[in-house]
Amino acid sequence: MGMTMSQKILAAHCGKETVKNGELISAKLDLVLGNDVTSPVAINEYNKSKCNCIFDCQKVVLVMDHFTPNKDIKAAEQTKQVREWADEKGIENFFDVGEMGVEHALLPEKGLVVAGDLVIGADSHTCTYGALGAFSTGVGSTDMAAGMAYGKAWFKVPSAVKFNLYGKLNKWVSGKDVILHIIGMVGVDGMLYKSMEFSGEGVKNLTMDDRFTICNMAIEAGAKNGIFPVDKQTLKYIKEHSKKTPVVFSADEDAEYDEVFNINLSEIEPTIAFPHLPSNTKTFKDIGEVPINQVVIGSCTNGRYSDFEVAAKILKGKKVNKRVRTLIIPATQKIFLELAQNGLTKIFVEAGCIVSTPTCGPCLGGHMGILAKGERCVSTTNRNFVGRMGHPESEVYLANPEVAIASAITGKISHPNEVVD
Repeated sequence: MGMTMSQKILAAHCGKETVKNGELISAKLDLVLGNDVTSPVAINEYNKSKCNCIFDCQKVVLVMDHFTPNKDIKAAEQTKQVREWADEKGIENFFDVGEMGVEHALLPEKGLVVAGDLVIGADSHTCTYGALGAFSTGVGSTDMAAGMAYGKAWFKVPSAVKFNLYGKLNKWVSGKDVILHIIGMVGVDGMLYKSMEFSGEGVKNLTMDDRFTICNMAIEAGAKNGIFPVDKQTLKYIKEHSKKTPVVFSADEDAEYDEVFNINLSEIEPTIAFPHLPSNTKTFKDIGEVPINQVVIGSCTNGRYSDFEVAAKILKGKKVNKRVRTLIIPATQKIFLELAQNGLTKIFVEAGCIVSTPTCGPCLGGHMGILAKGERCVSTTNRNFVGRMGHPESEVYLANPEVAIASAITGKISHPNEVVD
């Protein structure tokens, strides 16, 4: 029996010719990631072990993004601890205010991850890098500590589910709708500890940003990882961003999958996840009038330039509803600068939005947009659990940037067609 794409990457990193579902392996890591929330815990565990080694100072990445700029004294103390430890250990890829971005947008942009890599991160959305043909997955801070020291981690080889994509997305539909559609089908635990492997002729019709978004939310279906095949688009992106040499793996024709889903991209509509699960999805034929108080466009899911570009095209010459606080949060400094250079910042500000420095901020209810009791937010982020963005009696509706900005204009959840001339 052949191997899936994920299994091949794991086999290559544990020095075996083949691995099989459920097998426990110790594999060498290409990158270990932490942020300002998870790194302090990992550093504490590292220090407790009295281990003074770092497996590779270039392969440990620390990104201060969740509560930065520091929102309070505790956040300041956490980032101070990471900052001083990174300096002491000579960590080369340490990103703080002024250089940082939302980690899962920043690492691909910096070229730190390429096809064939094995990456762990103490953040559940580390699965984003599967868009580049890497095996990447979230781990706990203790595993991060061991990974930083020894460059290895234990894995149970996941079984896989194949998503055969065909057709082409329609207007106002993007990768966010694809993954919400899939999560609505399989549920938040439907892919528990499985590898979500995307394939089919429809892959070529998805942009890299679509793929990043889809893999980013694989964890919202319970998956161990999400991964796309490496094609011309992937290699072009890697060449433009990285000096590392990609290693291309592809699934065998006789690879074993637990299930195969055929997804017609042309049938997917703008999709909204209603409170309080990403699987509680609806399309506009099932949505009545839902007034809102806030819109957030940003995060590791939809904070890339293309997300703001499409939102700005819809918004240009219009105003957001005065009752709707509209937050524009570019995921990296590079994107922030591009918005300003290309006139998008002007469009957003003149329309009544605010444009923030890169931060995870409101996505996890950290800062920069906390919801009060009874308030509703349309957000391009990845989770809408109870209390995710503030008060436990607030509500978060997950949507693509097009729906988010249309809703900001009307003051209620709206299809882009409602506001486009």
